[in-house]
Amino acid sequence: MPRIEITSFGYLHDDPPPARIVCDLRPFRDPHWNTALRQLTARDEPVAQAVMATSGIAAVVDALAAMTRGYLAAPSPAPVTIAIGCAGGRHRSAQVSQALEALLLADGLDVTVIHRDIDLPVVER
Repeated sequence: MPRIEITSFGYLHDDPPPARIVCDLRPFRDPHWNTALRQLTARDEPVAQAVMATSGIAAVVDALAAMTRGYLAAPSPAPVTIAIGCAGGRHRSAQVSQALEALLLADGLDVTVIHRDIDLPVVER
């Protein structure tokens, strides 16, 4: 079975990494604007809960999982690379990457998540 690599990133830090599937989460509510969450990341439960409670996010995660499964079912399956971006790469993209990873691991798939920008300083805007 081909490997799946998910990279979370922030558009304000650099261009998206090369990927077969790219998802832009900037239209969704940003936990950055909640001062209690700003310095936290998706590794912190309050951020994870805030992101997953955002209207539309669960549907995006499900759609990304379905798309990944579709690529894996192709006649010539190859490694699937997924880039999930938000503004800073600390909240939305990282949490959606983790949620997608959990769904795909539950399918018994080989998944790796890389948080490219999660440990970078908060982008001041």
